Amino acid sequence: MREFEELTIRLPDGYAAYARLWEASPQRGAVLFFHGIQSHCGWYEDSARRLAQAGFTVLQPDRRGCGRNTEQRGHAESATQLIQDGLVCRDFLAKRAQSERIHLLGVSWGGKLVPAIHHTDPTQTASLTLITPGLFPVVGVSKAEMFRIGMSMVAAPHRLYDIPLNDPELFTSVPEWIRYLAEDQHQIHQATAGFFLASRRMDKVSLKLGEAAAVPLHVMLATDERIIDNEKTRAFVRDLHWEQTVITTYNNSRHTLEFDPDREAYFNDLIEWLSDPTAYTSR
Repeated sequence: MREFEELTIRLPDGYAAYARLWEASPQRGAVLFFHGIQSHCGWYEDSARRLAQAGFTVLQPDRRGCGRNTEQRGHAESATQLIQDGLVCRDFLAKRAQSERIHLLGVSWGGKLVPAIHHTDPTQTASLTLITPGLFPVVGVSKAEMFRIGMSMVAAPHRLYDIPLNDPELFTSVPEWIRYLAEDQHQIHQATAGFFLASRRMDKVSLKLGEAAAVPLHVMLATDERIIDNEKTRAFVRDLHWEQTVITTYNNSRHTLEFDPDREAYFNDLIEWLSDPTAYTSR
């Protein structure tokens, strides 16, 4: 018997999105868990399991066109569509978990979707957890490629372009996880011109996080980071001047903390933080 329920969530345009629900009983909170640009909920199965065991009901949606969603692979129409998809998932979880406040958690690309969702509608946010968030990437498409993507939007928005993150060693140094990523059939390696432009426009919303209502915020970073700019991320968070803000950096870690050699510290911190964000202090 599986520990999670497999669901279909109907997005605003009728798209049937795959999701996993990990129900906790008794329940101490609800967590909406967003994955990265090319990953899917399966990458984060262990942390979802640990959170559920600790009393959190967890919803893990696969973004439209990702993971087990085969329709319009790698595509999104707009930043608004991506944000509204996230809000639909939030409302779904709030109803299933019977919880008025939802902890929003995002990894990598999901770590910039979460600020965009909170900026758009902060009314149900209990806390924000940004794990190696993709707010300031150091790996991205070239200017020449971005020009081609822009041109494709005129006549071919569904044209696919490579996601420049196809080396598993960007994510982890652990051989077991490198093999897992190399053999993973559900991740995407390309996205459409429409998605790239939507993601770029969503950045502008994400970076307006400081205009939204302040909530407890935890940013988790890796020391051996090869995908995002840690210093720009730290500066962005400090400039928010939010009272309940924590930044934790993990030694001997790479971008995907889920795949760290010593990931127990990360799991334990995640549980402790979500258990009481107002009292949590980083070690």
